[in-house]
Amino acid sequence: MSERTLYDKVWDEHSVTKLPTGQTQLFVGLHLIHEVTSPQAFGMLGERDMEVAYPDLTHATVDHIVPTADQSRPFADDAAEEMMSELETNVRDSGIEFDDPTSGDQGIVHVIGPEQGLTEPGTTIVCGDSHTSTHGAFGALAFGIGTSQIRDVLATQTVAMEKKKVRKIEVTGELDSHVGAKDVILTIIRKLGVDGGVGYVYEYAGEAIESLDMEGRMSICNMSIEGGARAGYVNPDETTYEWLRETDAFRDDPEKFEAHKEYWESITSDADAEYDDVVTIDGDEIEPVVTWGTTPGQGIGVTEAIPEPDALPADKQETARGSQEHMRVEPGETMQGYDIDVAFLGSCTNARLPDLRAAADVVDGREVDSSVRAMVVPGSQRVKEAAEAEGLDETFREAGFEWRGAGCSMCLGMNEDQLEGDQACASSSNRNFVGRQGSKEGRTVLMSPVMVAAAAITGEVTDVRELPEVAVQ
Repeated sequence: MSERTLYDKVWDEHSVTKLPTGQTQLFVGLHLIHEVTSPQAFGMLGERDMEVAYPDLTHATVDHIVPTADQSRPFADDAAEEMMSELETNVRDSGIEFDDPTSGDQGIVHVIGPEQGLTEPGTTIVCGDSHTSTHGAFGALAFGIGTSQIRDVLATQTVAMEKKKVRKIEVTGELDSHVGAKDVILTIIRKLGVDGGVGYVYEYAGEAIESLDMEGRMSICNMSIEGGARAGYVNPDETTYEWLRETDAFRDDPEKFEAHKEYWESITSDADAEYDDVVTIDGDEIEPVVTWGTTPGQGIGVTEAIPEPDALPADKQETARGSQEHMRVEPGETMQGYDIDVAFLGSCTNARLPDLRAAADVVDGREVDSSVRAMVVPGSQRVKEAAEAEGLDETFREAGFEWRGAGCSMCLGMNEDQLEGDQACASSSNRNFVGRQGSKEGRTVLMSPVMVAAAAITGEVTDVRELPEVAVQ
């Protein structure tokens, strides 16, 4: 098993006891909750006449069901309004801080945690959402958990887990200016498979990872779960510390920052740390990536040919055939020129300020194709406000994009933002499963924010490198 990695150090520091099941009882440093997965857990506490043990270590927001076009109350969707009301009651009765839509701080749970400084290196973070791995970008151990585990954390501030192996993924070299974090993680998942990380957590390292800003690192850690890993993380460094220095938690207290930084530096993986596996990927060879199928692992470089199912491993051939039939693609062709109906820029993977800036650079001075519905959904109200202060909203609107409020939106279609019929969507989100965006006939092509922007302008999957004066920032 691994030794002296960040994962080992943080795991050991938060271990309470070894349980008879063989699992470890871990203390949870931060519990993030939202409207979809917490109501049942609160109900279980109520049935046992129990209270939330550490409300000060619990933080709530609303993201999955919240409308992005009109957030006035009551919500037009009765089910959404019911979930919202339930969350409001639970957090009020428990004394939990809640970023509701009137706060100016509401947003996707994995966006608001980092931007407010709630997410810190060396802590354990859980949330009833599979993409909690996002927070690993800061050197935290962050896990998605189920409803019964949410109940346990609310009641005891601990969770029972099995320790996993650690795989170090080194992405070497220098990324092309048109290649971003989304292309890196789609490449990793393509190489290792959607189940390649089962039994592991991923430590992302190498020059290409270290060169990324925090938003890029969050995008990569966010999709760890899509590769089957239990979590993913990046060791904290000066890039991490500079981000944290400017957050709510530390901006006005430099002494507190320095005291915390000393601990953060102590939990990074040792130079001689032992890993259970090491994988190296050449970042120089990565090009813009798009998916051709119905899993995040079915991706290719935008200039590459869609694979012949018979050329794939035997256990992947049937899935490939079904995916190609659903997506209406042919092996041997590239995805370039694949017609799209919708362009979605948003989600906990790619809805932060640098994502919007990069996409705005692509659309600036251009117009969305007349056949495309294009929308931008900022990851949080703070991101929205910052983007508007820079005039990004006007750039998008002038190009023909809809500028929406903060929320998960079309990433999973638990709101009014959904595909209709067999529409094809160029999406900056994290999953392209059948039905994920609200329609069982809908087709989702995952790609980076700049590639979504390029597709919106041309009406088809387009190599962003073919558009003049475009570069990832």
